[in-house]
Amino acid sequence: MWEIVLKGGPLMWPILFCSVLSLALFFERLWFYYRFRRDDTTLAAEVEGLARDGRINDAEVVCRRVGSPLSRIYLAALRCAGQERARIKTVVEEIGSRELAPLERYLGLMGTIAALTPLLGLLGTVLGMIRAFNVIATAGVGTPATLGGGISEALITTASGLAVAIPTLLLHKYLSSRADRLALEVEVRSLHLVDLLEK
Repeated sequence: MWEIVLKGGPLMWPILFCSVLSLALFFERLWFYYRFRRDDTTLAAEVEGLARDGRINDAEVVCRRVGSPLSRIYLAALRCAGQERARIKTVVEEIGSRELAPLERYLGLMGTIAALTPLLGLLGTVLGMIRAFNVIATAGVGTPATLGGGISEALITTASGLAVAIPTLLLHKYLSSRADRLALEVEVRSLHLVDLLEK
């Protein structure tokens, strides 16, 4: 493995860095989404039950105790309890857009890595072929051994760039769909509470 990295030339280092960064971002997002959703089901049931009974102050205490994005959206809605539905919904949407923004964090960077690594591989291919043709220009056609270094560098960087880009693209799509699902769940739960709190 290490010999392949060394044979791939200098562009293998940024490709290797992109692969490590992509994997680190994926696991960071998984942990973030897990924490984001962990207490939401219990919180929703508890707060909605209290709101249904008219115990708004108790529901606010529960939201402050949890401190999750959904609890902060609920807290904003609870403070508007008894007002018109449109007013509560507007407040929930404003707070929700701010609280849900972190779901998209780093996804753009993963998309950039998925687009960048094949280009780095292509650049490595071009540099490797230039090296091979320089050998031909200085020493003639020569033997396969004299050309092998440049061609090997070209093929290794291309394969490495694609080997990083393809999984990164799949992981990016998975995380994007998961972020969309989480945002939809929060929106549905928030609107359900809005219905309970309207005047």
